[in-house]
Formats: sequence, structure tokens, C-alpha cells
Amino acid sequence: MKLTDLLCKLDYECIQGSMDLEVGQVVYDSRKITEGCLFICIAGANFDGHDFAAEVVEKGARVLVVSKEVPEVAGRDVTVLKVPDTRYAMAFISAAYFGYPAEKMRIIGVTGTKGKTTTTYMVKSILENAGYKVGLVGTIEVIIGRERIHAGNTTPESYELQEYFARMVEAGMDAVVMEVSSQGLMLHRTQGFVFDLGIFTNLETDHIGPNEHASFEEYLHCKSLLFRQCRVGIVNGDDSHVDAVLKGHTCQVERYGIGENNDLRAENVRLVRKPGELGVAFRVEGLMDFDVEVPTPGRFSVYNALTAIAICRHFNVREDDIKRALLAVRVKGRIEMVKVSEHFTLLIDYAHNAMALESLLTSLREYAPNRLVCLFGCGGNRSRQRRYEMGEVSGRLADLTIITSDNPRFEEPQDIINDIKTGITRTEGAYVEIIDRKEAIRYAIGHGQEGDIIILAGKGHEDYQEIKGVKYPMDERTLIREILAEQTQN
Repeated sequence: MKLTDLLCKLDYECIQGSMDLEVGQVVYDSRKITEGCLFICIAGANFDGHDFAAEVVEKGARVLVVSKEVPEVAGRDVTVLKVPDTRYAMAFISAAYFGYPAEKMRIIGVTGTKGKTTTTYMVKSILENAGYKVGLVGTIEVIIGRERIHAGNTTPESYELQEYFARMVEAGMDAVVMEVSSQGLMLHRTQGFVFDLGIFTNLETDHIGPNEHASFEEYLHCKSLLFRQCRVGIVNGDDSHVDAVLKGHTCQVERYGIGENNDLRAENVRLVRKPGELGVAFRVEGLMDFDVEVPTPGRFSVYNALTAIAICRHFNVREDDIKRALLAVRVKGRIEMVKVSEHFTLLIDYAHNAMALESLLTSLREYAPNRLVCLFGCGGNRSRQRRYEMGEVSGRLADLTIITSDNPRFEEPQDIINDIKTGITRTEGAYVEIIDRKEAIRYAIGHGQEGDIIILAGKGHEDYQEIKGVKYPMDERTLIREILAEQTQN
């Protein structure tokens, strides 16, 4: 591919070398250099590609894209192009390299603190029910037709994202629904194309700290960037931060929510409880008008469903298709119901901080359970404050807390449990501690009572347990099947 074609949408300065070149490949990992490639010098948390400039030229790179001086390659047979930000440049170069695949599909981007994963799966379910072929990019996985690829980041690096888009075009996808993280926006991973629809679910204080965001203001600003990069913005009109997120927007805006000033509204919200199952039902009013039921509990399930409906309206999906798809959708590790008994309800959820756990337990309390039982642990080599807070939340809101192990990493599980207990003892909540997670789940199921709601929190979609640097297979669904089989044998 001609070098000038890769750069046609960028401002750059040629520091040295010729522009009349053919580029064989675009690379940003110094370990993947090929002869005649273009190498983009990316500064990461631990490595800076600029430090490898001489090495990659020695290996065969013929073009370097840099944002600072690389004197060690002066006079060498290499073209050096300077740009203000190499991550931003990589997004546009990657889009050009893969032939601008996003322009050949409709792209939906969902941002927000909570609800991104569930919403994307709901949208995929509804659109596929209506006959569309839909790709998905998110926290759990990337889905291209029947292929499922484990996700490393919620929003992949721009090069990988464009490569996924290209593969989706080749597979005949009509649309792509993707989670857009604040980190992804901050690091320009979603530049190089325009979203057809940009969605804002909600905003709460999260992702503030080392290697994330310096402040809530920065976090909010990064979320707002999506609405300068989409044609239509669909936003939760009930969220207190919605106007700040929309500040400086360049898109058409629609609002959804429960409040009466929204364009699409949920009214007459009611809880649904069936043997071993929980859900919500409501009437959609405003831009659409019909009744809907969702087989997951809580007010947040109303918002997730309403978000998906607001999106799918732009695809002219029939009401019956929406209703049928919402009843069928299941998202791994997100308020995921696992049927183990007619007498009590068991759910798996990814809630792994105090804010998410409080929202989850408060929502489940609305179903007036006989007991609300919360099983969770906390990750090792992470904030001890999170452990105190989660312990206090569970002690306050659950009737029984079962403290167990999560991903202890390089810490001792008992030390983590002791920190959780510090939080619980600030309340009057009852608790038991069982380090082995399978045994803890066995205890929860074996002691389930009529009308209980039992939540297994923290692991969600994860299918491993990380101990001393090793990830061992551990999927809670598998553990539950094994426990039930062992009970049958006994």
C-alpha cells in the first residue's frame, strides 16, 4: 500500500527519508517487525516504542511514525514521520490500512459506567432476531459470526479494532455493537471512523486511580468524547451527569429513561417473580408504544432494555421482534440466573466493587426475599479499601454473607478475607467464611431456603482463578453442575 494513502487523513511532518514508498504492513509491537513495514512508536505504561527505533530499523522497518525525536536513526535508510500523537495517528493509519471497514457497516458504540455489556448483548439479540448479521466487541469477547475471541481490553487497540471490523465486513456483518470504555476514548482507540449511534448509559465515580483516570472530571470528559464522534447520540436522560457528558456534542440527541421529559420512556414498571426466576416488566411509551418483559431483575434491567430498544428503533425493528428477543437474551455473568431449585433463586454477577454490589443487592431486596445471601471474595494485589467497603455493603444489605476467595493473585486468601471481615464487623450482618470457592458455593446451595435469593458476586463471566501468577480453570457454572451431580450421587 502506498505510504501517502495510509496518511491521507493525518497531519504530519516528514523529518527524513522518502514519501514515495510501498508499505507492506503496519506494526506497533517491536516484536512483530517485518521487512518494509511501517512502525508506529507508541508510549505505553511500561514500554515506549521510541526506545526501540534503532532496533526496529535494524530488523527491516522502513517507516517510523513518531511523536518525539529519535536521533539514533538519523541518516539511516528509514522514513521518519512526526505527528502530534502516535496513538491518534495509529487509529487513522489502521483504518486506511484495512480499507475503512467501519464505513461498510453501521457502528453502535455504548459507553457508561454500568450496563455496557448487557446492553450490547441485548442489541445483538434483538437485531439478529430481526434478521441482521451483527458483530460484537466487548469486555467478555469479540464475536464475528460463529467465532468467539477472548477479549483483552473492553475496547481493543485501534489496529486490532480495525482488523476486527475488516473481518466482520468479510463475514457479511450488517452492523457492529461495541462497548466503548473511557480508556479507549482517552487513548484514541475509536478514532479513524464515525459511530452511527453513540450511547450513554450512566456515570458514577469509578476507574479513578493509577493507570486509569486522574480525576472524575477527566473520566467524565473522556466519556463525552463519544458524542463528538457519532451521528446520533442516545443518552440516559435521567442520569445527573447527562448534560455534562453532552457538553460540546456535535450529534443529534435522543433521551430515554423513566422521567417524563424523555423521548422514549418506561412506564408502569413492575417486578416479576416466578419459581427460581426474577424479572421486570414495563410499558414503552413516547417514540414507541408497547409492553415488554425482561427476565433479569432490578431497575437497571429496565434501563438496559430501554437503551437497547432506543437503539434498535433506528433499525426499524418490529415490536414483536424486540419483545421476543428481550425474553430470550442471556448475558454471561451479568445477573445470570442459574436454575438449581424451584424453591430459591441463584444468580451469578460480576459486581466486584462496593458501588456495583450495593446497586445489585438493593435491587434484589425489592423482591422481598426470605433471605438475601451474598457470596463474594476480593482480588489480591488490589485496594484493601475496596475489601472493607464491599464487606460493609454486604453486611448491611445481605441477611447472610459467605466470604470466600476470588483471585488472590500473590496474596494469601485468608488475609483478604480478614480485610473483608473488617468491613462486615462495622455492621450487624451475619457471615460465614469458606476459603475454597467451590465449597462456599456448595454451602450456599445446600443451605438454600424457600424464597431465598442467592447471589454469587465478583467472578461473573470469568472462567479462571488467578493464584501466584497462574490462571487455573474455574467457571462457577461448572462448579454448580459438579455440586448438583455430586448431590444426586449421594
